[in-house]
Amino acid sequence: MVEKVRIREELLKYLLELARSFYPNEFAGFLREKDGIFEEVLIAPAGHFGRTSVFFNAWMLPLDESVRGTVHSHPDSVCLPSRQDLWFFSKFGGVHLILCYPFTPSDVKAFLSSGETVEIEIVP
Repeated sequence: MVEKVRIREELLKYLLELARSFYPNEFAGFLREKDGIFEEVLIAPAGHFGRTSVFFNAWMLPLDESVRGTVHSHPDSVCLPSRQDLWFFSKFGGVHLILCYPFTPSDVKAFLSSGETVEIEIVP
């Protein structure tokens, strides 16, 4: 079982900037892992980025075994997964980051597919 997720500081800053730039809409992406550390994001391919949801065609995703998690923003300050989030998590496995308004490092939470929280370690 995953006890904590490790993410590059540079990637975390970039994700927070994405969340701010998409605000007041949500954004979603897929996290690539290298040597146990999330290092890159793939933005969800052409879809709808709305105030309360993101829709995209999962068939448009590349086959990429380095994708080990997802990330999406909540344009409100509720940093807990919704029922829809838990459904989405169950389809993609791995670790899932939620970035909540106002999009600072303390507004980022990590979850397993079950909705259980996971500690985040920021790696320089």
